[in-house]
Amino acid sequence: MTAREERRAHRGDMPPRSRKIRIDGAGKQALEDSRVRLLITAALFGVAFVVIGIRLVQLGLYQSPVEPRMASSDSPAPNFERADIVDRNGVPLATNLETQSLFANASKVIDPEEATDKLVRAFPDLDRDDVYRKLTSGREFVWLKRKMTPRQAAIVPRLGIPGVWYEPEMQRVYPQGRLAAHVVGMVDIDNNGLSGIEKYFDARLSDPAFADKQFKLSIDMRVQHAMRDELLHAVKKFSAKGAAGIVMDVHTGEVLAMVSLPDFDPNNPGASPMENRFNRATLGVYEMGSTFKIFNTAMALESGVVKVSDKFDATKPLHIARFTIHDDHPKKRWLTVPEIFVYSSNIGSAQMAIKVGSTWQESFLHSLGLMQPEDIELPARGTPNYPLHWGEVYSMTISYGHGMAVTPLHLATAASAIIDGGILHRPTLLKIPAGEKPKGKRVVSEETSKEMRAMMRLVVEEGTGRQAEVPGYMVGGKTGSAEKPGKSGGYQLTALVSSFVGAFPMNDPKYLVLATLDEPHGIPSTYGYRTAGWNAAPVVGHVIERIATLLDVPPERGIDYPEADKLASLVQGPKE
Repeated sequence: MTAREERRAHRGDMPPRSRKIRIDGAGKQALEDSRVRLLITAALFGVAFVVIGIRLVQLGLYQSPVEPRMASSDSPAPNFERADIVDRNGVPLATNLETQSLFANASKVIDPEEATDKLVRAFPDLDRDDVYRKLTSGREFVWLKRKMTPRQAAIVPRLGIPGVWYEPEMQRVYPQGRLAAHVVGMVDIDNNGLSGIEKYFDARLSDPAFADKQFKLSIDMRVQHAMRDELLHAVKKFSAKGAAGIVMDVHTGEVLAMVSLPDFDPNNPGASPMENRFNRATLGVYEMGSTFKIFNTAMALESGVVKVSDKFDATKPLHIARFTIHDDHPKKRWLTVPEIFVYSSNIGSAQMAIKVGSTWQESFLHSLGLMQPEDIELPARGTPNYPLHWGEVYSMTISYGHGMAVTPLHLATAASAIIDGGILHRPTLLKIPAGEKPKGKRVVSEETSKEMRAMMRLVVEEGTGRQAEVPGYMVGGKTGSAEKPGKSGGYQLTALVSSFVGAFPMNDPKYLVLATLDEPHGIPSTYGYRTAGWNAAPVVGHVIERIATLLDVPPERGIDYPEADKLASLVQGPKE
């Protein structure tokens, strides 16, 4: 120790290096308390850093890079995933695709002018004035671009615009495109149902509790494809304005195919004219011509007033008031009931209707469901047109399909009832579980049904429906060609709606097939004819040929059909 240090130590300014410091009990306690506080503080800081670290890992690994959403009246409701729609075999008809949508918090956009320029350069389809208006609105949430592609969404982070980002949304997509557009329908940009099944079952499809389930339809896409393909070919071949087609299980009412042409792509509905969304099968109301003779003949036989062997005078046109009823291919002789049906005699049909009476006729058609909208799971359903005062003239014209208009679905459903032992089933677009057969309503007796099936078979064997014949499948049916009403009254002589309603196999019917063409034209191969036997009947035959084996209906040859043979003996004269 230096002399200076010894002097300072002597005065008490600093202790000598060898001198020990003595601390009393109170000092020791204070020192210990300080040490504990320091340890607690360090522990708290450690826990805080651990929590922050865990949260950073969560944000980095599990959360999408989206700016926090601000609560606002402009914000849409949560975009729940809709349930998938599939056909009866599980083929997807409507499903969901996660996409991104661009939004802005205008209150956080620093330079709206610069931000607008960047956005319009990145997305040329945006309207500059609209974007600028939104970015200067001060709103906490405004949509800028909905349902972007992944490539478009990748551009957003590179723009570096404060207050502008994107968030995930569900986009509805339709893998089959146009193929079942009128049945499945479509949604708007917020996934609200606009048409078809999407609209009819909107609440159920958008229910979060139902989102992971499949909504199964009765439609079979294989059958749907065959029907649409054949109708497209016929529309082109005969230069028709449009067409409709239905395939139905006669035992259950399940619709296996429903086509309306022209159609649209629900993935891009704006690419087609608005009128293409019109469903001709369920909303279009038409006079169906001689297909109504199915119901008129069944009515006459069921009433007991007319027997299958009865004859009616078809030697000359029938005059009533200022109207004249004539046959397109007159036989000019008395005709039996099977001949009236097979040769499609308007004169004979009108006389049968008069003999039964208009009151019975109106009641019978009502029982078939032909006087009210058809009960099916679609919002687009047409209302039949029929006379308010059902007099004798209307009774006669309705007997052969003039003066009363229905949808193709009405025709298919009522004809199925006549074919299926007289039991009417409600048509449905939902698949019925295997082994379950819905209850129906009897509208005619089994005996009347058998006689009608036999006559429908004779139409294809010997009458106007021969071009619907398919070897091995015993097809039966009825043609119908009706002039379209004119806008100023009367009928358009050059505008027809031609239809053929068929079924197979007629000795044990399983499926009904209907094809309707709107204003087909005659061509050289049809010798200029534009009636149903030349255009609609071949469509049905081609469809049956394509779908029969798909539906597990194997061809059969050499099968006897005694009922048809019995009625054939009542059909005389040259075959047409």
